[in-house]
Amino acid sequence: MTIRIVTDSACDIPQSLAEKYNITIVPLTFSLGDQEFTDRKSLTTTEFWQRCNESPILPQTAAPAPGQFTEAYRTLISQGATGIIVISLSRDLSATMQAAETGAKEPGVTVPVRIVDSRSASMGQGITVIAIAKLAATGASLDELEAATIDLASRTRVFGALDTLENLKKGGRISGAKAFVASALSIKPIIEIRDGTLQEGGKERTRSKALAFLVDKVRSAGEITDLAVLHAQCSDIAPFLAKLQEIYHQEIIVSDIGSVIGSHTGVGTVGVTYHVK
Repeated sequence: MTIRIVTDSACDIPQSLAEKYNITIVPLTFSLGDQEFTDRKSLTTTEFWQRCNESPILPQTAAPAPGQFTEAYRTLISQGATGIIVISLSRDLSATMQAAETGAKEPGVTVPVRIVDSRSASMGQGITVIAIAKLAATGASLDELEAATIDLASRTRVFGALDTLENLKKGGRISGAKAFVASALSIKPIIEIRDGTLQEGGKERTRSKALAFLVDKVRSAGEITDLAVLHAQCSDIAPFLAKLQEIYHQEIIVSDIGSVIGSHTGVGTVGVTYHVK
């Protein structure tokens, strides 16, 4: 059997790794004012952040149309796929998984398609996709891949340190006055993706303490695999990575936070994600 892996662009998987592991990525879209863009295609990451800085409102993100998934499935089938597994952005965060399910019911999708909720986002989703793509390359069956995806989704941890509250202010989640006070006090909120939803993970008074918090999360997690670092235009990522490499001696994937996730977290965000044993 030839099982192919499909995901969506909220995964933030670097393009080089998507190509290496033969992963198909269906893009979400986002709009800035009256302009609509396709994630990973319309703008570079730098251009995206520049547009965000210039805009008084947050980008509005949208799930792919079901037809985009149908097209991806049909293309893979034409290339010889005998089964497809889709690993989606958390259902609780987006309608993307629903689009993947609807797209699988269209004519021309003539092989089994299994759709699994990653219960995560960004590289929390991405590390599961990559792990399953590696497993698929060993000849694992569709049932085995589906079971492994569900298992990994339950063992994924994601923590992020936000550098700015500007996006929360633009999104109306906090007042401008509160954002100003928090900024003046250098408060850095910590977020966590838990049970498929975005939740508050704490707050630190400075960026250095927030990054130390993330390192401590990795250190105290016990035996882990598939560690990845995600960031949004951060100039201080190298020393942060060096600290992680002192406690985790395998390869660490480093990924740019893309437009879908970045629309909500803002520039300067740093995160870690991994699978616990």
